[in-house]
Amino acid sequence: MDDGLRESSFQGAESFFRSVLASMETVYLNRNPTAKAILELVRSFDDDQICYDHIAFRTFGVNGYGIDSLAKFFLDFGYTTREELRFPAKKLKALWFSPPSIPLPDGGSGINGPLPRVFISELLVDQMSPQVQEIVRKYTEISGSGYKHAALASALGSLTWEKPSYSEFQQLARESEYAAWTLVNGYAVNHVTISTHRLKSNLRNIKNLNQFIEENGFRLNSEGGVLKVSPDGLLLQSSTVADSISFDFSDRYHGISPLFIH
Repeated sequence: MDDGLRESSFQGAESFFRSVLASMETVYLNRNPTAKAILELVRSFDDDQICYDHIAFRTFGVNGYGIDSLAKFFLDFGYTTREELRFPAKKLKALWFSPPSIPLPDGGSGINGPLPRVFISELLVDQMSPQVQEIVRKYTEISGSGYKHAALASALGSLTWEKPSYSEFQQLARESEYAAWTLVNGYAVNHVTISTHRLKSNLRNIKNLNQFIEENGFRLNSEGGVLKVSPDGLLLQSSTVADSISFDFSDRYHGISPLFIH
C-alpha cells in the first residue's frame, strides 16, 4: 500500500482506531494510579495539553504470541515498522513503529492528540531456563489462538489465558521480572511516555518537569540517575517508581504484582 492510500485508509477509520487506543489507555490508567495522577497534574498545569511520545507493550516470543501478534493491529491502521532493538542481558528483542502522517488534531491531547509511536518487545522464551519455558508454553498453549485477538485483549485488560498460580508467578519472577509481569498482565499497556518538548509551559524542560513532579509528592526512579541520557546524548528520559497492585492468582493467593510505568 502506498503512503497516500495508507493515510487515506487510516483517516477513514481514525475514530475507531483512537477508540481502541483510548480503551487501552483506560486499562493502563486504572491499574496505575500514580501515572494517572501525574498526567492529570501536568494537564492542569499545562493548559490540558499532553502528547504521548510512545506507548509500550510486552509479549512472549513463543507460539505466535510475540511482537507480530500485537503489531498486526497497528500495521493495519497505517503504522510503519522501524528499527529492531536487542537487549541480550534481559533476553529481549523489540521493534518500534511510527504512526501514519495525518493532519494533527486541533487542541487534541493524549490519545486524541498526535498519534504516539508504538514500542513492542518480546521475551526470547527459547533462551530462558527449562522451568520458565515450560510455564510460558503451558499458558500460551492453553490460550490456543488467543494471540489473534491481542489488541482486543489489550483494550479489555483481559488475559487470553487463564489466571496463573502464585507459585508459577514466583518461578518466573526469580528469573525475569519481564516474564512474571507479562504472565499476569498479558497484552495490557506496560507504560506510556510524555513528549516533554511538546508541552507549552516551562515544563517542556525535562529538568523542570522532574522538579515539578517531585515537588508534588511523587517519586522518580533514581536507579542510574533520575535523568537518563542515551549514549548519543539525544534522548533524555525519566520514569516514575512503579505502582503495585493486588492480583487474584488461581490458587487464591492475593499477591502483589508490580506494574512498571514511565
